[in-house]
Amino acid sequence: MRKESIALALLSILALSGPATSVGAKVPMNASGSSVRQVTISRDDWGIAHVKGATDADAVFGAMYAQAEDDFPRIEQNLLTALGRLAEAEGEDAVWQDLRQRLWIDDAALKRDYARSPAWLRTLMQAWAAGLNHYLATHPEERPRVLTHFEPWMALSFTEGSIGGDIEKASLKRLAAFYGNGAAVAPLAMDRLRDGEPRGSNGIAIGGQKSISGHPMLLINPHTSLFFRSELAMESGQGLHAYGASTWGQFFIYQGFNEHLGWMHTTSGADNVDEFAERIELRGGRRFYLAGKRWHPLIDRKITVRYRDADGGMTARTFTTFATHHGPIVGVAGDRWIALSLMNRPIAALSQSWLRTKARSQGEYLKALAFDANSSNNTLYADRDGNIALLMPQFAPRRSAQFDYRDPVDGSNPLADWHGLYGFAEAPKVLTPAAGWIYNSNDAPWQAAGDGTLDPGRFAATYDQVGANPRGDHAISLLGQTGKLTLESLHALAYDPHLPLFDDLIDRLGSGRVPARLAGPVALLRRWDRSWAGDSTAMTLANYWGDELESAVRARMPSHANIFAEMRGSSEADLHAALGRAVERITREWGSWQVPWGEVNRYQRTSPSIVQQFDDTKPSLPVVFASARWGSLASFGAKQYPGTRRWYGTSGNSFVAVVEFGPKVRAMAVSSGGASGRSGSPHFNDQAELYASGKLREVYFYQSDLAGHVERTYKP
Repeated sequence: MRKESIALALLSILALSGPATSVGAKVPMNASGSSVRQVTISRDDWGIAHVKGATDADAVFGAMYAQAEDDFPRIEQNLLTALGRLAEAEGEDAVWQDLRQRLWIDDAALKRDYARSPAWLRTLMQAWAAGLNHYLATHPEERPRVLTHFEPWMALSFTEGSIGGDIEKASLKRLAAFYGNGAAVAPLAMDRLRDGEPRGSNGIAIGGQKSISGHPMLLINPHTSLFFRSELAMESGQGLHAYGASTWGQFFIYQGFNEHLGWMHTTSGADNVDEFAERIELRGGRRFYLAGKRWHPLIDRKITVRYRDADGGMTARTFTTFATHHGPIVGVAGDRWIALSLMNRPIAALSQSWLRTKARSQGEYLKALAFDANSSNNTLYADRDGNIALLMPQFAPRRSAQFDYRDPVDGSNPLADWHGLYGFAEAPKVLTPAAGWIYNSNDAPWQAAGDGTLDPGRFAATYDQVGANPRGDHAISLLGQTGKLTLESLHALAYDPHLPLFDDLIDRLGSGRVPARLAGPVALLRRWDRSWAGDSTAMTLANYWGDELESAVRARMPSHANIFAEMRGSSEADLHAALGRAVERITREWGSWQVPWGEVNRYQRTSPSIVQQFDDTKPSLPVVFASARWGSLASFGAKQYPGTRRWYGTSGNSFVAVVEFGPKVRAMAVSSGGASGRSGSPHFNDQAELYASGKLREVYFYQSDLAGHVERTYKP
């Protein structure tokens, strides 16, 4: 970390953390062995936990206890994944995923990191572990698959909160082929199936001049796996008062707001993970790699991965893994071994995640970012002082412009190495623009406040490796044309039903001769307003058509091409062919090619299982909004599953909130499903109808808001 970053970080710690319990101090213990905490939990009429503690550590303790009450299995799943111990629960199929994780996340290293963490952070980690352990001690009916006791250092394994960490960019298939001696193994099915649905998010920040009330507003709209985060309120006597979405197993608010400001993370189009192709030679029984003109011995390390047998016992496999100064070896390409470089800063990342939760101003929020420990997310920001901002990832390696880092670069060439990080002043950013609004939808920041916001030529290519998407077109059009907004009209804008990708495709669909068998479908699409609606048959037809076209385009498009540009560039013959396949498919599955969208696009939650099994014979709800692939700002990533003709959603809008920062904060929100992952709870699925219809409910942020809305208040 740069010296100036350390100085800023220390200032933010002193300013924000408040007094902390001494690490060696004696803390009163209760019967379960957990420290006595001054904390209460109030459950509102949606089952959402409002945790109030005397100290930040008390609030963390209560938050983790409340999370465990709601869905301990998801906490354990996330921690097993983060620690590289999933195979201990799921068996040999998860060995390669664990091995990949353990190339970076090492228990011994995390314990050393914990020991050298600042005292205030250790105190919070101790409270994190104590809250989980207290839950297990007081709920003997809970049967963990593996983790029966939590240690404070484990919190450092899971620090950032995103839907997919940088480590997942290492292919499991290639990793298994390399460390499994080229054997064809069934566990390669663990490599995540890509269905084309964007795993991203939308964020919109509105300045006071664009707001009828004169107060800044923020749209928080992460597109993640459904049920991926807990909706939670946290408050303490040390200045903590935050609300939002907290990823199961983490003690900070990942997407949310406090009394002063709000933050929304969108998966960035910047690329801060690189592959280096290493030249390897075997010399005297040892392997060496070339760096410049010198040969260096490969770093080798043995990693033992335990996995559960079919009979319930434990077996272990030990791998000898390799690394260069670029990072661990994750595979081979031709005659070169591939090393992967990525951010691995557990202390900094956890510190940054907590301190931004407590920031009271734009200055304090930016100080928290001085840890340079966010590599994958853009941030939309708004505060009560009138500031709005778009900030790019702070961990952005400085790289030579002569190399294309989208593909493996020559690891033997020192010029290809990372040369420090770009500083805050060098990164693209948008700070309170004259337009009065900023958006991001996982695209580049160049048009974040309208045409000409930033000149891409002034910045490194690393900041835009993905290109544009139809959601960006949609947001720019809406925000550029709309007048001043209220919280309600910002909500309406976030669910605007237009699908701009189909504007381009349909306009070209019937420009020439239309095959006779497609005359009816083409006519229906041309009459359509290109917007989703539950009773729209054209929406269903367009969805099937887009799905067929995208599959065909992905099969033939060049490496690194933009899928949306490629789809728009399809020939008329390709458009007709995809439409023909879509008509045949709908007719085969439904008996007609004219089926209302609400019959097809469905939300179903009948089981607490993390991996759901969908069934057309079980209850489900129609979802009005559509896939983000077509430019819908509100996203519902649905597809068919074995044995279903309906499309069921597993990703997209998960937690949605609109927030206004006036003298008092006002917010509305909705979560997919409900606050509880327990199928017997009344809050397992009580938000489903609101969610599926695109509606929000009032957030009870202040204690006065809770009056008349508390189901129960208790101490853990």
